[in-house]
Amino acid sequence: MKKISDNPEVEVLVNTSFEETRIAILEDGVLSELMWERRGALNIVGNIYKAVVENVLPGISSAFLNIGYEKNAYLYISDVIEGDKKPIDKLLYKGQEIMVQVVKDAIGTKGMKVTMDVTLPGRYLVLTPNQHFVGVSKNLDSQKRQELNDLVSQLAQKHLDGMGCIVRTEAEEATPDELEKEIKYLYRQWKSIITKFEKVPSPSILHEDMDGVLQVSRDILSEEVKLYLLDNEKDYDKVLEFVNKISPELKDRIKLYKGKTPIFEAFNIDPEIEKLRRIKLPLENGGSIIIQEAESLCAIDVNTGKFTGSKSQEETVTQTNIEAAYAIAHQLRLRNIGGIIVIDFIDMKKASNRHKVVDALNDAVKRDRAKIRILPITRLGLVEMTRERKKESTGSLITEECPQCHGSGRVLSAESMRIKIQREIYDLTQGRPGGNLKVCLHPLLAEHLRSKIAAMEQNVHRSVKIQADAQLAWEDYKIVLE
Repeated sequence: MKKISDNPEVEVLVNTSFEETRIAILEDGVLSELMWERRGALNIVGNIYKAVVENVLPGISSAFLNIGYEKNAYLYISDVIEGDKKPIDKLLYKGQEIMVQVVKDAIGTKGMKVTMDVTLPGRYLVLTPNQHFVGVSKNLDSQKRQELNDLVSQLAQKHLDGMGCIVRTEAEEATPDELEKEIKYLYRQWKSIITKFEKVPSPSILHEDMDGVLQVSRDILSEEVKLYLLDNEKDYDKVLEFVNKISPELKDRIKLYKGKTPIFEAFNIDPEIEKLRRIKLPLENGGSIIIQEAESLCAIDVNTGKFTGSKSQEETVTQTNIEAAYAIAHQLRLRNIGGIIVIDFIDMKKASNRHKVVDALNDAVKRDRAKIRILPITRLGLVEMTRERKKESTGSLITEECPQCHGSGRVLSAESMRIKIQREIYDLTQGRPGGNLKVCLHPLLAEHLRSKIAAMEQNVHRSVKIQADAQLAWEDYKIVLE
């Protein structure tokens, strides 16, 4: 697979229906990221709350807070202001009212994660009220970083009363007037939150972050986005009004989709979403990757499959691993898989080749907006990495545990089912000969049992009639004495 482009052509497609909004981000025509918002579901990352402390647990350096939902929010010591200097029970106490911001949605059995280090994002800047320095995006070159650092430091000193901020990559083309306008707007927004905190009871919401379509307008829409296409007129008007205020030069990129074919069908997005349910994914050269996702850990296995290459085994394996690295990075972003990820690459003898694979993985993740940390590859070909997780994965969102396999991903084999049924018949009749039986089961299992019926009848000492029933699940069956 080719290297990841530094400046791909980006398209954003938004599909709004009765129950959900789906946002697809394409880079050079390839679906790279999906965002979902469902009506009635909690989408509270970025929201700021006045919370009340419910429990302080020094043993795990954590506290649980009531922010107004059924599940309490979770606050770790490192997310408490000055929390790394004192034990958590010296900083917080039960009944205390504090301001927190949600940084991660509730996932599985875990409640939402919050921090006291609140931030307010804008188009060019992120206000950091509890910090006292100006930081600049590392994606800018050193000269531009220094220019923006000098300029924004002056503006912060003038308008922020000692608070800090982070300069985003999007600020590269911003004028001093635009930066000053935004820094003043964020400061007013923060003062409004402080005023509300002092007046309202706890728990209460103090600030609600933008919905998905506006977040994309704020965080992603830039010169490299060639098209922002929405199929809902209300959302289109809302985005156009917002962009006209923050980046009027980009408003011509925003279009309303009027086609009769549903937008995701017209751009071939729906078939790609269907593929997200697959565990095994083929690589272009004949190899494959297998993705097994658990609640907080994901294991990925790389196989050579049919690929034999034309050179040595070492080069064949290295080539497969490099292609797999790009495919894995793409799938992690597309499926929004976070937490701890362990990749089992195919063993390589040469350290230089192992480094090539890690370099390829680092290159592959550079467009991912989530924070990622990749550890060196081991001699066994294992790579451990972490990917920031703010919301549940796409797989968890669109699927649920299979009622037949109960989440294992596997069901009993046809032969195992035959032996199980045979044993149950024997136990039911206590091995006494004579009489007839009827077994109703899944059509494919019925076909398998018919092929072994002679041996089965001999074992249970009875005549057995096999009847297919398409209404029965694979592991369901009925034994009827006739």
